Amino acid sequence: MQFCANKLDKKDFFGKSGPLSWFSTENNEDGTFTICHKTEVVKNTLNPVWQPFTIPVRALCNGDYDRTIKVEVYDWDRDGSHDFIGDFTTSYRELARGQSQFNVYEVINTKKKMKKKKYVNSGTVTLLSFSVESEFTFLDYIKGGTQINFTVAIDFTASNGNPSQSTSLHYMNPYQLNAYAMALKAVGEIIQDYDSDKMFPALGFGAKLPPDGHVSHEFPLNGNMENPYCNGIEGILEAYHQSLKTVQLYGPTNFAPVVNHVARYAAAVQDGSQYFVLLIITDGVISDMAQTKEAIVNAAKLPMSIIIVGVGQAEFDAMVELDGDDIRISSRGKLAERDIVQFVPFRDYMDRTGNHEIKWV
Repeated sequence: MQFCANKLDKKDFFGKSGPLSWFSTENNEDGTFTICHKTEVVKNTLNPVWQPFTIPVRALCNGDYDRTIKVEVYDWDRDGSHDFIGDFTTSYRELARGQSQFNVYEVINTKKKMKKKKYVNSGTVTLLSFSVESEFTFLDYIKGGTQINFTVAIDFTASNGNPSQSTSLHYMNPYQLNAYAMALKAVGEIIQDYDSDKMFPALGFGAKLPPDGHVSHEFPLNGNMENPYCNGIEGILEAYHQSLKTVQLYGPTNFAPVVNHVARYAAAVQDGSQYFVLLIITDGVISDMAQTKEAIVNAAKLPMSIIIVGVGQAEFDAMVELDGDDIRISSRGKLAERDIVQFVPFRDYMDRTGNHEIKWV
């Protein structure tokens, strides 16, 4: 939406005002107001035209179309002690009428009105435009026929420990799933319900491969580069256990190759018919942070998301950074267009008996 104002009260003796406005929504519980938007300052005018802005309906009125929205208009001061010009109230329902006579509001300064008998108003604010844009949810796309393509990438680096020792995160206990297998089952069994054919590419990274011992950062768990697909989560687990018997855990821990691997497929299908989800399971030690950030920034404009599940007791500072919840990640001065990474420390979803309690995704 966009607003303009006309003939606002002049507050500065030596120049014209620099108006700005604050939008607040009423709290039904106690009748107070919470600021939900502040416009920019338009300097040296009493007739400002503010820039259009977008705000979620939830933030504006919490879905209550008749909830009171208060708009306060101030004259900007450099020291932050902005001078109050006046205010008015409206609602989502009124704003939704769009530009009309109903959306021209008198800006009223109550104190001034009480002191001056001939007081009319402190100016007017007019709604110039109002439109509602629907944001489709993940399930909306699924219902619309979008196919989900799920890829798994497992960390086979030496920092996980020797698989033959019980302290290893890759330890093959015949009576109990190891941390990687538990994480794969917990997340995979949820995601697989959204994948129609249940055939999943499964990759490993950071291991030496037979017969020559070369290090690979995107090798197929089933050993078939032409067809790395596994049948369901059980098929991935079978291929994973087989790989542990044939490869040598090594390093370094590079994420970028598997991110770029999935991104190539996502780049080829951008008509909304397919969406790609990459699940990376790792112990959290990453070697190619800069390259991974670049890969994620490039992938952020593609139909794909990345779930990183951290196993073990390590500090996952690098994974939290890749998650980008607090600070959107960037590479070479370019910000990611959207946040496509979700990091989950698996230990937070384990109960005291060692069973997983994941109910997300």
